[in-house]
Amino acid sequence: MRILAVDPGKRRLGIAISDPTGTIANPLMVIEHVKRAIDAASIAQLAVEHNAGLIVVGQSLDFDGKPTFEGRQAARLAAAIRTQTSLPVELWDEGFSTQAAISAREALGSPRHKRTGHLDDLAATVILQTYLNAHPQSEE
Repeated sequence: MRILAVDPGKRRLGIAISDPTGTIANPLMVIEHVKRAIDAASIAQLAVEHNAGLIVVGQSLDFDGKPTFEGRQAARLAAAIRTQTSLPVELWDEGFSTQAAISAREALGSPRHKRTGHLDDLAATVILQTYLNAHPQSEE
């Protein structure tokens, strides 16, 4: 089953998609934030277009495991997505996904000047890959 992941942000939302076996996450795209309802409809449409069976939304948590301000916004986005689709929508701790995306770019040997700019799609990929690692798909 393919899984679509979202890294919500104030200006942009990173989108990642898994392979059909649900084991490898890949960056898909970045969409510009418009309004929560419009963003939710766009995400739901992307899930349909890519045959996703689940949508995962990254949520930032504090050290006590409680949602931060951004995490509460992510929960509201997830609720809005649920009104746009019958697919299950799960929240997943996005802890340090942007830092992990930066580290991944460094590990790939990207020159410093190419490490600037948005990393939203890579952060969504990190979120999705951690989700996939924690929820291995059963072989059928």
